[in-house]
Amino acid sequence: MQPGALSPTATRDLLQRLNLRPKARLGQNFLIEGNLVRKALHLADVAPGDAVVEVGPGLGTLTGALLAAGAVVHAVERDPVLAAHLRDTLARSFPTRFHLIEGDAVEHPLAGLRPQPNEAFKIVANLPYAIATPWLEGVLDGPLPTNFCLMLQEEAARRYLAETGGSTGAISVFLRAAYEPAASHRVSAACFFPRPEIHSRLLALRRRPRPLVFDTASREAIRLLFRHRRKQLGSLFRKGFPPGQAEVLAARLHSTGFPPEARPEDLTTAAWQILFPPQPPPSA
Repeated sequence: MQPGALSPTATRDLLQRLNLRPKARLGQNFLIEGNLVRKALHLADVAPGDAVVEVGPGLGTLTGALLAAGAVVHAVERDPVLAAHLRDTLARSFPTRFHLIEGDAVEHPLAGLRPQPNEAFKIVANLPYAIATPWLEGVLDGPLPTNFCLMLQEEAARRYLAETGGSTGAISVFLRAAYEPAASHRVSAACFFPRPEIHSRLLALRRRPRPLVFDTASREAIRLLFRHRRKQLGSLFRKGFPPGQAEVLAARLHSTGFPPEARPEDLTTAAWQILFPPQPPPSA
């Protein structure tokens, strides 16, 4: 298989040969713009020998380019027809550098890669909307990749980048503690087949020099508060936490400069880190 995006006609022909009808529930919108493949590799800073995790390789468009660049690719594909196609093509061409798991990316967020402490790896993925957030939360359980290059629907990208306001959520708090945006490019729906109803965004994220992660209890607390994003934090503390913890949270909120009347969507990333102090990951 040659690296680079397939044309719309070639994509349709290949899908017909595979007797595969793209499934909306699996987010099967295949990339047909070669410039985006090259941009993704550039933003991910892929070099020969890099370990790269890919989610949903599909027809192998991006995968082939990663392998041609010399990367060692660990991929997870849910569709059995596409997984068989990848085994028949890329796995035969790159038997030592292409590793494929057939399964759910949420259950295998790193596609079977088991990095050692301080071992660098990257993630490059065209993410289906339905799994983007649960998959990302699984990745943030660690070990952490050095950087991401993600193709996302616009709404998901807005949530991941949001600092405050209606788009922000627990996942943006978790993500921003460990990563900072490196680049963001709008992608037309015309770059995919079948054409989706909305546009996408190519988002590059770089791990911070001192990444921070929230422990399990803090994540659960932050999720709880965001389920009531428009209610006042002072009230949420009193009703949702034991008295001792509620008092600690109220004192920490006061130290951020936000009043008890503030709502979860009002807080900045820095304020969340005062409320629930995260820690460096073991491998950072």
